[in-house]
Amino acid sequence: MRLVAIFDDTPRMPAVRERFEPAHLAYLREHVAEIPCAGGLRDAPGGPYIGGLWVMEVASKERAVQLIEADPFFQAERRPYRLLVWGKALPDLQAVL
Repeated sequence: MRLVAIFDDTPRMPAVRERFEPAHLAYLREHVAEIPCAGGLRDAPGGPYIGGLWVMEVASKERAVQLIEADPFFQAERRPYRLLVWGKALPDLQAVL
């Protein structure tokens, strides 16, 4: 199942990012088979982060929630997120990641 998680940063997230970024990146690397693409979102290049996005390949929506809620960023700050099913256009082509 392919899902997209869209995270909204809270006012505490800049400090959380600064403190927990190494653990967060290690977590993403550890789970790269299920979270093959992830990154921060900004309004403009070089601007402050306003959220994040994960593309997930998981067995179930419940597994996606487990991954999200075990992430060091989420453990430190329970920022809001939306979890959506992603129906990729042109399924015969690999997404550029």
